[in-house]
Amino acid sequence: MKTCLIISGGEFNSIPSDLQFDYVIACDHGFDHAKKLDIKPDILIGDFDSIASKDSDYEDVPVKSFDSRKDDTDTILAIKHALSLGYKHIVLTCALGKRFDHTMANIQSMAYACKEGAACELFSDMEYMCTLSKCEKLFTFKKGYSFSLFSLTDECRGLSIKGSEYDCENITLTNKFPLGVSNKFKKETVSVSLEDGILLVVESLMQ
Repeated sequence: MKTCLIISGGEFNSIPSDLQFDYVIACDHGFDHAKKLDIKPDILIGDFDSIASKDSDYEDVPVKSFDSRKDDTDTILAIKHALSLGYKHIVLTCALGKRFDHTMANIQSMAYACKEGAACELFSDMEYMCTLSKCEKLFTFKKGYSFSLFSLTDECRGLSIKGSEYDCENITLTNKFPLGVSNKFKKETVSVSLEDGILLVVESLMQ
């Protein structure tokens, strides 16, 4: 499965050294982050209300420019572009921090990508996120990390967790109560499966 990396305009963070990707989209200020990461984007997308680089810095990079009066955020514009090119694995980075509204919008954008049939992940220096829908996924133990589960739809039904401190079988998780916060690994791998809904998995470095 080919991977599209989207560099958003939140707080700067590094990316895993072993992360492989086939296509890179920088969102507005994300181009400044791409330069720090020493990554040349395949395309630059946004309304360009926050980019710090000069035009000459990206004159050889294709640009899709949008009016600032729009319904879509720059990140979801990038996700829609990736989906239009057929990418089914989308990775977000530099997508957290600075402003909570942007962070929340990026998480909702992950739900949108999941609804459209794409596997979506998000990397930051202290957290990893992914969305799941009607599948099972194994998570490997990370020292010093907890993991939390949140329903991005009204309900996530048929949720089962195996190998954790707080296992469960065939439960319903809603988006109105934080039942799935701060679980811990009990075994080397934890299995999370889901029959219906869109689930957000968050692995967080405990401090």
